[in-house]
Amino acid sequence: MKYFLLFSSIFIFNYNLPAQSKNVKNFAVDYANHHQFNGTILIKKDAKIIYHQSFGVAERSFNLPVKNDTKYQICSITKTFTAVLILQLMEQGKIDLDKKINTYLPSYKGESGSKVSIRQLLNHTSGMKNTDTASDANFMRYGIGFYHRPYTLEEIVDNFCSNPLINEPGEKFDYNNGEYMILGRILEIIYKKPFEQILEEQILIPLHMNNSGIINHYKLIPNLATAYYKGKDFKLIPNIPIYVEDFSSAGAMYSCTADLIKFNDALFSYQLIKQQTLNQLLTPGLDDYGYSVWIRDYKGSNQKYKRMERYGRIQGANCVWFHYLNHNVSIIILSNTNLTDLGDFASKLGKIVF
Repeated sequence: MKYFLLFSSIFIFNYNLPAQSKNVKNFAVDYANHHQFNGTILIKKDAKIIYHQSFGVAERSFNLPVKNDTKYQICSITKTFTAVLILQLMEQGKIDLDKKINTYLPSYKGESGSKVSIRQLLNHTSGMKNTDTASDANFMRYGIGFYHRPYTLEEIVDNFCSNPLINEPGEKFDYNNGEYMILGRILEIIYKKPFEQILEEQILIPLHMNNSGIINHYKLIPNLATAYYKGKDFKLIPNIPIYVEDFSSAGAMYSCTADLIKFNDALFSYQLIKQQTLNQLLTPGLDDYGYSVWIRDYKGSNQKYKRMERYGRIQGANCVWFHYLNHNVSIIILSNTNLTDLGDFASKLGKIVF
C-alpha cells in the first residue's frame, strides 16, 4: 500500500508540472494578445523553468522578432546589483551602513554628505531633492534632465546629485535615482575602478552572465532590443535620444531573462551575500521598500504569501522581476515597449502558478 501511495504522489507531482505549464502558457498567450505585450517572459518554480516564451518585435524598422535570448534594457533592476555590491563590502567590513556619505566620498559637495547615511541611500529615505524632474507628461517636449549629454559617474554625482535636503533624512520615502548614483560612486572610490568593471568582476563574470552589462552609446551591443514609447496622443516611436549610460549604477544595465534568472538564483541561494545580509535587503521599511526592492504580503486563495518586487522603466524600456519568498517562484518579464502593465501581467501569472 505504501508503495502505491508513493507512486501516486510521484505521478501527481509529475502530472501537475506539465498541466501547470500549459495553464501558464494559455493565460500568457491570451494576455499578451489582448494587452499588446512585446517582450520575453521567464517563470521558474523551484529548480525548474516552467515557462520561457517571447512575443512581438525587437526592431520594428526591419520587423525582427523577439527571441528568448533577446537582450533588453533592465533599467532600475540595476539598483539591486548596486545594492548587492554595497552589501558585499559591508560583509567585508569596508562599509558601515550607518556611516555618512562623506565617510566614503569626502569630495561630496552637498549638505547631505554629513547627514545622510549609506542605509538611507539604499532605502530612498535620504531627504534630498529628487534628481528625476521629468514626468511622463512632458519629457517628450522637454527631454529628460541631464541625460542628453554624456557624463562620467563622478561628474553626475558632483553636478546633479548634491541637491539640498527637503526632508529630514530617514523620515520620508522618495524614489530617487541620484541616491543609487552616489552609491555607485562610493563603490568606485573604494574599489578604485569604474562601476562597470566592478559589476563585471564581482557579479557578471562569476555568475557567467555573459549577455549582461552596462549600456554605452559608443558600444554596439548585439541582439539588444530597440525600445519604443507610446505616450498620450503619440504613435509608437523609438525612445527619445538619451545617454542611457548616465543612469549608471541606478539604471544603465542590459540583460536577458536567462542571465537574470542566474542572478536571481545566486541571490536567493546566498552565493552573492549571506542569508542574514539578504534578510536586511528584504526587510521592508517606508513604502514597503527594503534595499532596492519592494517587499509585499498578499493573500492567495489558501495561504498567505510574500513576494519581492522590482520594477524598471525608462521611456519604452519596461521590466518587472518578482520572487515569491515563501514558495521559491520567480517571474521575470522584459519588454521594449510601454504598452503593457507588466506588474499586472506578472501578478496574474503568479496566480496561475499558485
